[in-house]
Formats: sequence, structure tokens, C-alpha cells
Amino acid sequence: MVIAERIQATVQRLPVSLQVEALDYIEYLLAKWEREASDDSNLSASQLSLALAMRGMEDEEGLDYSMGDLKVVF
Repeated sequence: MVIAERIQATVQRLPVSLQVEALDYIEYLLAKWEREASDDSNLSASQLSLALAMRGMEDEEGLDYSMGDLKVVF
């Protein structure tokens, strides 16, 4: 039995009120998946380039700067 058939058989055993709740959850999961897939495909080349350039820098130590390190103060 494939997953969709197992889901259908299991949901049919539930009372209608829980079937509605299960449907709501499945629709939530679908919307979440579509939103995440859309976010991944909308990365611009500059965002991707910056993300790759900055990769690993959060682990570097000794990057404490003071006001004296600034060349221009606003």
C-alpha cells in the first residue's frame, strides 16, 4: 500500500471533526512547503554570492572593533 492510500485509510477511521483537523494540518504543511520552495528559488545572484562569501565567518574569533577603527563616523 502506498503512503497516500495508507493516509486515506487511516483518516477514514477518524470521526469527521478529526478528519477536518487532519485536512487543515495537511494544507498547512503544503503551504509551508510551497513557501519554503519559493523562498529558495527567489535568491538573487547577489544574495547567493554574499551568503557564500560570508560562509564560516561567524566562527572566526578576534573580530572585535572599536570606534577608533572607523574611518568615517556618522
